Amino acid sequence: MKALNFGERVAEEERDDLIHYFVATDLWNRLVNGEIDIVYGAKGSGKSALYTLLIANNSELFDRNILLVTAENPRGAPAFQGLIPDPPTTEDEFRGLWKLYLATLIDSVCRDYGIKTSAGDALHTALANAKLIPADKRLASMLRTVAEYVKGAMRPESVGIEVTIDSLSGLPAGFAGKITFHEPSSEARKRGFQSVDSILRLADSVLSETDMRVWVVLDRLDVAFAESPDLEKHALRALFTVYLDLLAYECIVLKIFLRSDIWSRITSEGFREASHITRHSTISWDRLSLMKLIAERAVQCREFCEFYGTDPTTVRRLSNEQEKLFYRMCPSQVDIGPNKAKTFEWILGRTRDGSGDNAPRELIHFMNSLRNEQVRRLDAGEALPEAEMLFGRASFKNALPEVSRVRLEQTLYAESPALKEHLEKLRGEKTRQTGSSLAALWECTEAEAHQIARTAVEVGFFEARGDKNSPDYWVPFLYRDALGLVQGTADTA
Repeated sequence: MKALNFGERVAEEERDDLIHYFVATDLWNRLVNGEIDIVYGAKGSGKSALYTLLIANNSELFDRNILLVTAENPRGAPAFQGLIPDPPTTEDEFRGLWKLYLATLIDSVCRDYGIKTSAGDALHTALANAKLIPADKRLASMLRTVAEYVKGAMRPESVGIEVTIDSLSGLPAGFAGKITFHEPSSEARKRGFQSVDSILRLADSVLSETDMRVWVVLDRLDVAFAESPDLEKHALRALFTVYLDLLAYECIVLKIFLRSDIWSRITSEGFREASHITRHSTISWDRLSLMKLIAERAVQCREFCEFYGTDPTTVRRLSNEQEKLFYRMCPSQVDIGPNKAKTFEWILGRTRDGSGDNAPRELIHFMNSLRNEQVRRLDAGEALPEAEMLFGRASFKNALPEVSRVRLEQTLYAESPALKEHLEKLRGEKTRQTGSSLAALWECTEAEAHQIARTAVEVGFFEARGDKNSPDYWVPFLYRDALGLVQGTADTA
């Protein structure tokens, strides 16, 4: 029992172990074969796991002449957080930033791998002349250097440059850079000015001449721009516009991992380019895949396999073996009765949010919490569970509060701080609320209560039920323990 571990909830914390859990899915195969560029998924659905595995397959991709480049730090402080104090203010500025940043990344990786061509020399010289190659090759430093250049080229007033525009180049007079964000005139080209698109064409030529490709991968965009919704909107809409521009190049590909709710948010006001984004897929989990997830992680434990006399290969391959193994270590029901759910359904019902989705993160957290609760009971002298089970029924309900608390505090409140004041007023209240009951709790009008509640529905705290125009709001099991909610419908009198 004590040797059993279902892994970490967050992919970044189990990079070395993920490869052992992982089974190639259709989505994964399409991703590494170049058929998918954009992966959407809910929080905790496994986007970062795919991203982490893609990085771990760096050497295999290199054997296929693919250079993998990370445009954001996989761990630690996001490089893009450095933009928050003085960010680009428009999507145009962000498009220029993304393109120039990609060019510097490609130049850097080509230099690292000793890839040298005449086009490569021209690329490096253009970037060096514009002072876009910092001595410090950390992503944050490269990004800051590019951002300062963009400010100088597009917003000269922000860096104290006299706003006198050169009629030939379109750049501020006296500005040292010769990379523009629009096509220069023929006269300006004679004077050495070139557009950022021509810089990217040089980068594409370097790769084409050496039969190489670059995949620039981006994850953690939800963290990078979490503090500023407007910055997030401008940055990500510009990113997807640049992604579409890059389809014209043969050897430069963006691989983007993004939360589904963020994509919905940045397109909610209309985004005509969205219809042209076709090389994408959304991560989804059903009962079979979630059962497989738990079985895969359990059979990583040698002592576990020896105890049950099970063959890990067989378990990984056959869904019925995964089911049998689960019900050998767990009771058939948590709440006993002819109309009560089977144990796995009971767990799924208590780890899904108001959207009705189950994410691997909460399921893994629950199984580890269950393991810890059972160990605590055994250490306290409680008898072993019956038969060959590892977990007794009493441990299941005691495993829930920790999962509920972490989800509420570390996910919901962290990402939707504006809701915290309202949701905290639900402590000790009933699990089903109406517009009028919420208006009384929140001391606002019923229309305002519905508006706040709709926001809570969007983030998965509430599930809306009943009348579409005036629904009731039901709190899923996932959040009930954390707020001490009581089963029942609120008094609307």
